[in-house]
Amino acid sequence: MTFKFPTLAAALSLLVACSDQYAPVSFTPEGDQIIASGTIDHTTLSAFEEVIAGNPDIKTLVLQNIEGSVDDDSNVVFSRVVREEGFDTVVPSNGLVASGGTDLFLAGNRRVLEPGACVGVHSWGGGGFVAADLPEGHPEHDRYLDYFEDIGVDPDFYWFTLDAATEDEMHWMTASEANMFDMTTRAAPRLGAAATCDAR
Repeated sequence: MTFKFPTLAAALSLLVACSDQYAPVSFTPEGDQIIASGTIDHTTLSAFEEVIAGNPDIKTLVLQNIEGSVDDDSNVVFSRVVREEGFDTVVPSNGLVASGGTDLFLAGNRRVLEPGACVGVHSWGGGGFVAADLPEGHPEHDRYLDYFEDIGVDPDFYWFTLDAATEDEMHWMTASEANMFDMTTRAAPRLGAAATCDAR
């Protein structure tokens, strides 16, 4: 990010309000990994396709700092491609995923949260809707429920995210919560504390 904010939640709120003030996701190949940082938008998929075309043997995507997305539809499309291309996803010990970044992490065939990683979830809001206020059968839930079903994530995780924090706040998950929803393909270790994650 170009600017410093007191909390990630404030940053995400400002991203939605001022979408020209964020850094789109950049991808950097390093050895046998591709390092990703930034905010997911309509340019992310094409940038990803460009880097994997030049590095066809790399199948590990390290999510260094993915604070979320400014376009949920683009996020779901991009995340599906990550799964289809057979990528594993890793959040390093000093890394962070939140909101749509957490949805992206779940696209990995193998998923690793290193000790101290930050994993944030909250309810979504936009287009005149606040997800937590919608009835369960509302069609606005479908893009997320269909995505989670297709990648094998328990739909209870989606409902958990809506209850965990409002769209203007962030809930930093514990290892026990991550393990409850089988977010990793091996047991999650201790994750980053809320104060650490807010500062990161």
